[in-house]
Amino acid sequence: MTEPKQLSVQALQWTGQSLKVLDQRLLPEQIRYDEYQDAAGVTEAIASMRVRGAPAIGIAAAYGVVLSAMRHFPNSEWQAAVEQDIKQLAASRPTAVNLFWALDKMHGLLATQPAEPIAALTQLAEQIHSDDIAANHAMGERGADIIGDAKAVLTHCNAGALATGGYGTALGVIRSAHKRGQLQNVYADETRPWLQGARLTVWELAQDGIPATLIADSAAAWLMKSGKIDWIVVGADRITANGDVANKIGTYSLAVLAKQHGVKMMVAAPSSTFDFSLESGDSIEIEERNPKELLADCYLQDGSLVGAWNPVFDVTPAELITAIVTERGAVINPGQHGVRSLQTC
Repeated sequence: MTEPKQLSVQALQWTGQSLKVLDQRLLPEQIRYDEYQDAAGVTEAIASMRVRGAPAIGIAAAYGVVLSAMRHFPNSEWQAAVEQDIKQLAASRPTAVNLFWALDKMHGLLATQPAEPIAALTQLAEQIHSDDIAANHAMGERGADIIGDAKAVLTHCNAGALATGGYGTALGVIRSAHKRGQLQNVYADETRPWLQGARLTVWELAQDGIPATLIADSAAAWLMKSGKIDWIVVGADRITANGDVANKIGTYSLAVLAKQHGVKMMVAAPSSTFDFSLESGDSIEIEERNPKELLADCYLQDGSLVGAWNPVFDVTPAELITAIVTERGAVINPGQHGVRSLQTC
């Protein structure tokens, strides 16, 4: 079997003086990078979903702090200005914990008052980026071990190179399994309303020569009933101490359906996605976006009685998950054990 091609398009490109962000809202029809030289621009890129995916959001925010320091240092109040930019970056999206994890690391370094702050912050941001890529490869191999000889899987949203520093979490597992010759087909949900599965995931898989089949979100139950898949493999935006998982809206319904049909459920995520300060998913803040993302223009006129509810994430209880896989290790049946064993691995 031939080796899959290296994905040529990455979500983020750091130039040393600016951050180039692939506008994922335009894929797959158009490949366009927007270049940012300040934290305000990076904040807007995250909030507007030009960059999306929990690990990629965290990496982008880390580079945003570097750009803030470049802009304000060595003015007398430069640290206060950077702190304000960090607050703005933190407010860009509420659910993905990787954002706050990365900003905490950058803030912690600032607190040490390094002699060369720009160089130190740049080194840390680049380390966060490279560590994420390494973690993706590690969990990819571990996840491929667990799914074994599965012939087909279903994935939801996009948890690939476009959502991370490179390679992917859920798609990292899929890439590693395909490289071994295990997988024959990957099914991808459309993932409404932003269609990350239809626009991004099947595009990524096609880039790597991995057979992919797109389905409507509403077809997932019948796919499972047909016996065509062995596993569902997804990423995560936040994982609590008991193993509850916040991920793209629709993940919870897939997990419920998987339980009914005897399909196994895997979550692949880096350790930066864990939030051990929260005991369960009941405490996770779920982002809700503008109803305009759901409503047709005819319902947006003045006086319309039609509204829309647009939560971006849902929470899957740990008892519905077969395995949680990270670069540090894996927990099988987290509903029985929680995931604190991964806290100090």
